[in-house]
Amino acid sequence: MTKMYKLMFMSMLIMSTLISISAYTWLGMWIGLEINLLSIIPIIQSKSMMSSESSIKYFITQAIASTIIMLSMIMMMWKSNFSSVINMSSNLLMIMNLGLILKMGMAPLHFWFPEVLEGLNWNNCLLMLTWQKITPMMLIMLNIEFTIFYSMLIISSMIISGIMSINQISIRKIMAFSSINHMGWMMSSMMTEKTIWMLYFVIYSIITINISMMMKNIFFLNQLFVTLNTSPSMKMFFMLNFLSLSGVPPFLGFFPKWMVIQTMIENNMYLLTIIMIMFTLIMVYVYMRIILSTLIMKNNQLNWNMKLNMKINKMSISMLNFLSMMSLILVTITLNLM
Repeated sequence: MTKMYKLMFMSMLIMSTLISISAYTWLGMWIGLEINLLSIIPIIQSKSMMSSESSIKYFITQAIASTIIMLSMIMMMWKSNFSSVINMSSNLLMIMNLGLILKMGMAPLHFWFPEVLEGLNWNNCLLMLTWQKITPMMLIMLNIEFTIFYSMLIISSMIISGIMSINQISIRKIMAFSSINHMGWMMSSMMTEKTIWMLYFVIYSIITINISMMMKNIFFLNQLFVTLNTSPSMKMFFMLNFLSLSGVPPFLGFFPKWMVIQTMIENNMYLLTIIMIMFTLIMVYVYMRIILSTLIMKNNQLNWNMKLNMKINKMSISMLNFLSMMSLILVTITLNLM
């Protein structure tokens, strides 16, 4: 019975995203967002107190964001009836985009995102990190343009994600700040070439799925060190995936960042590109520190309330990791042949 209602709400979740991204009007978009909110709450809700707390935090934040979006829509409709002031409509579009940014948890409106992820299991975290980003990002993409406002949002995402992820011991929070960092890159790809955003999002989702599949019941770094010491193959896959997530060549995660940097330079966005690369290096340092600790440390101390369970399908993880690691070579060969 539990699986049936989860399946029903998952199908509603997928349908709500399709409604929003294919809507002809802003009102249809807003309806899709509301269906999305009402369908994900029962999915992330469980018997544990932490998931209940996370679902309440998520509901309140999303309700505030929906209110901001609806208010900006009403103001735009009201202004279009009485005047045609372009600046006013652009300001209202900016307010609407702020509501969408709050919905997807991008900095500086990220205050809820790590806290919500901290109370969820890895399946729900994966849903928050990937699928829940699609609708707000595609709606922002419809009206985004290169302005100081969006540049400041991108820079703040880079700075906040790098600084806040230092000294974190929770893997879920590290993944949340990593997502905020990648959202800054995705936002910059929207301002230059829309197809690069799609490529970036697909590659980011593949890497996130790989990491989430390996975690299972591992939520903190000390648990990770102990677990990976018992499985050398998982240790190698984990390190390679984190290197790919950081965008280090020759891994697949380097490819979308390479494309974003190239298109931004072609569009004369030199200063923003340099700032993004500099502050992303802080995030790369965090990844590298975790990878080196995983490689050299052997910690036998566990958190008292967590139980390790390494029931992982190694065959499926090996296939996914091989695909993600070899894809950069295949993509590069294909581009050269074209």
